[in-house]
Amino acid sequence: QVQLQESGPGLVKPSQTLSLTCTVSGGSITTNYYYWSWIRQPPGKGLEWMGAIAYSGSTYYSPSLKSRTSISRDTSKNQFTLQLSSVTPEDTAVYYCARSSILAYEEVDEYDYWGQGTQVTVSS
Repeated sequence: QVQLQESGPGLVKPSQTLSLTCTVSGGSITTNYYYWSWIRQPPGKGLEWMGAIAYSGSTYYSPSLKSRTSISRDTSKNQFTLQLSSVTPEDTAVYYCARSSILAYEEVDEYDYWGQGTQVTVSS
């Protein structure tokens, strides 16, 4: 059973960089041919796919967030990390990490495992 767990600060100040880590257990993030995504849901809005890192280490980003987003991984810890720079209150959301066998973007049904989500609030 694959499990994903998000971790990171729940409160970030405007203009700072938000950093979240997803720790994966029960499966390796380098296993062919999975994709590991970050997805968020602002209050009262739908899910927004932010980006993904593939089993190979290749990264993919939402065009609307690409200039501010970086996804990396630590294979020794079986973790992947999201960094979102220059945050504003509009970045307040529940952030999820999830696994899919294709680059699934916002196709929720294509994700087979999700983290429980972590609330991040951007406020001074």
